[in-house]
Amino acid sequence: MRWCTGWTGRTAPAVRPAGGRQVPGRPTLWSSGWPERQVRTVRTSDTAVTVIGDYAADARELGFILGAVRAKRWQELTGWPGSCLMVAEHGPITTVIGDLAGQHPVYWRRVDGGMWWASAASALAALDSAPVDPVAVGAHLALGQPDLLGERSLFRDVHRVPPGCLLRIDAGIATVEEYEPADYDPVPLSQAAPAAGAALRLAVAARLDGHRPVSADLAGLDSTTLACLAANHGPVTATTFTDSRLRNDDLAYARRTAATVPGLRHRVVTGTPSTVYYSGLDDLGHLPLTDAPHSYTVTAGLKRAVLAAVTADGGGPGLHFTGAGGDTVLSAGSYLPDLLRDRSWRTAHAHAQARARVGRTSVWTILRRARPAARMTLPGAIRRTAAELREPAPSWNPDHRPPHSWTPLLASAAWMTPPARRSLADALDDTADLLPRVPERLSAWSDRQDLLRLGADMNGWRALAESEFGVEVAAPYLDNTVIRSCLAVPAEERGTPGTYKPLLSAAFPYGPVPSFVLKRVTKGVFNGISYAGLHDHAATITALLGPASRLAALGLVSTEPVSSALQRAATGQRTPQGSVHLAVATEVWLRRLDVRRATWWQEASRHVATA
Repeated sequence: MRWCTGWTGRTAPAVRPAGGRQVPGRPTLWSSGWPERQVRTVRTSDTAVTVIGDYAADARELGFILGAVRAKRWQELTGWPGSCLMVAEHGPITTVIGDLAGQHPVYWRRVDGGMWWASAASALAALDSAPVDPVAVGAHLALGQPDLLGERSLFRDVHRVPPGCLLRIDAGIATVEEYEPADYDPVPLSQAAPAAGAALRLAVAARLDGHRPVSADLAGLDSTTLACLAANHGPVTATTFTDSRLRNDDLAYARRTAATVPGLRHRVVTGTPSTVYYSGLDDLGHLPLTDAPHSYTVTAGLKRAVLAAVTADGGGPGLHFTGAGGDTVLSAGSYLPDLLRDRSWRTAHAHAQARARVGRTSVWTILRRARPAARMTLPGAIRRTAAELREPAPSWNPDHRPPHSWTPLLASAAWMTPPARRSLADALDDTADLLPRVPERLSAWSDRQDLLRLGADMNGWRALAESEFGVEVAAPYLDNTVIRSCLAVPAEERGTPGTYKPLLSAAFPYGPVPSFVLKRVTKGVFNGISYAGLHDHAATITALLGPASRLAALGLVSTEPVSSALQRAATGQRTPQGSVHLAVATEVWLRRLDVRRATWWQEASRHVATA
């Protein structure tokens, strides 16, 4: 697992990362697992900046960012193509900044004599074998919103720096400061489109070095766009996954695209029993250790098949582009309450009418679902959710259409024991008025939480791709520059009814993405192999989430509702797939933490501290 860490204290640290490499010229900064080309430092007599990850600035341009550090122009510092973590020192002050999507998270904790920060919370927990925080894990399962508990991480005594904030360490005192606005100043789509297109072009180009073989997913609109942009620079192996149980037109569009765009070499990956969801979970030993639960635990078989296809031609370790994040930054779905709050009645009614036609319901039903969130702030919504958790857990109803909410409870919230629900409710009440970067708009909050979930997921896929195939996975839609340029477009323009991802069409009016791709209005779904996996691997899932599970020991799952969900799936009935998916991924993560005693730290005496 790639990670990095640093020490600030009165004395030299008593431990160092086992297997870590000291960053040249930075005696209290280490990287682990990162290639040397992705760890760069620039410094003068009083200022130094180390960049870990992808950062498009060349050696000359890196020199210019020192001025941004001195002037505390953090958005300028973090405004280059790529995705990275930055460590800046100016005089006695150390500043650590991750990315906006949580692919490079920042955590910190105090120890005797100083303070450690790291991009891996589990590493900091390993300093004294700090256990997981059951309330934070419960929030992950019940709500799936990473920012909801603010600076509380998944481990006790390990503090989290919310993305959009930075960690400032001065004279042994750590402060978390905001540098990114909670709501972006709105820019009309027609004006923002050229900047969004340029940001995406540069995000792709920043990863291409002319040496490594390049591959990309060729499926939906988002991944196809990246494949076409990469093919503008050289040959790209483009992969499309297909299965007889999938009902989508990804393959038809992929074949047409590959026949149209020079440089795309198409590979079709056909599904097998090992590519359904939940395959391979009867043996967890083959899964890499990750710092947080992630969705690719459940789809690892599918991802392995794709990666095997792109590496089959040889050529050494390569680079693979994925369209993860495109749905979030290019479209929107939670903006009707914002329109009502802004009293944009005409726009709200027009959008509700269009959604009512698609959903075969009435416009008033659509608007009724939007009104509660329109009258609520985020702190108020958190307190209301806390009150719901103190009530008896409801049974899951597949036909229930709850109103829009800032903090909607997932089906898995009902699987928690009453004491665990009450503990989570108390934590939510405590944090309601303390969150940093509280947005005024529901769409901004929803987008941010989506991005953070995707960031954690991408780190899981990267760990799998790097450990088994030597492939580096890139997600350009999660770059700071792409996020900023796209999310500046008002959500109601990104989600205009009747037009699928209009920002992408406006960003590339003259290529290299074929016009028939940009006009596409369909999206592939994977329900077929998800339900097949629930059916085929029901016994494995039942064992994972049964009475002997780590989640059950924490009071976070109960046997009966999980068994009921799996029985529904086995008979072809609708089931809360997302909640089963989330619970399985979290249970596997907990078991990997427990079974694989990862070596994190090594003391000067060669004694090893383990997680």
